[in-house]
Amino acid sequence: MKILVVEDEPKVAAFIKKGLEEQAYEVDQAYDGFYGRRLALENEYDLIILDVILPQQNGLEVCKQIRENNAVVPILMLTALGNTEDKIRGLDSGADDYLVKPFVFQELLARIRALTRRTHDGPRNEVLRIADLELDLAKKTVNRSNVPINLTAREFALLHYLMRNKERVVSRVDIIEQVWETSFDTGSNVIDVYINFLRKKIDKDFSPKLIHTLVGMGYVLREG
Repeated sequence: MKILVVEDEPKVAAFIKKGLEEQAYEVDQAYDGFYGRRLALENEYDLIILDVILPQQNGLEVCKQIRENNAVVPILMLTALGNTEDKIRGLDSGADDYLVKPFVFQELLARIRALTRRTHDGPRNEVLRIADLELDLAKKTVNRSNVPINLTAREFALLHYLMRNKERVVSRVDIIEQVWETSFDTGSNVIDVYINFLRKKIDKDFSPKLIHTLVGMGYVLREG
């Protein structure tokens, strides 16, 4: 498995690289945003670890530009900026997960496993449909009314979970356990943020609305 680490602090970058290589990951490194973006766009990676504060070009801009060209590759933001607003900006830019420095390396590994697990479980010839929404698991594509919809890896995983459980109410805890698959702050609003991301992409310009909120219970994907 090949990982790109874009981190400008030499000690942190070396620590991450050494730890990942000990786990048999192949690691490329970049120490500024410009070179990190170049590597991300010119090569295929199974995951990208991206700092926010970088020379040349900040990580949020790099993330957005990667997303414009690759909607699937998992992106993990790794940064010292840890308040809620910073996390939301990172997620809005297209990141799939957000880990705040200082961190425990085992948690980094757990998040990497969670982000890449579905990608490397092997292709399954499964197409899920509800109304005019279609998700192709093998091709990692989503479209509605035959209009392609670009999702991040985390958005895709969340939509896949909702579609596999269509007509059934799923709680925030269900989503955390089944989609994030790692330790997570249950008091965070990240689940709500991702539900809103999906709504903007698959519901905003279409009818009928498919994602519904049941206050105090959770979410359900259904027609009407």
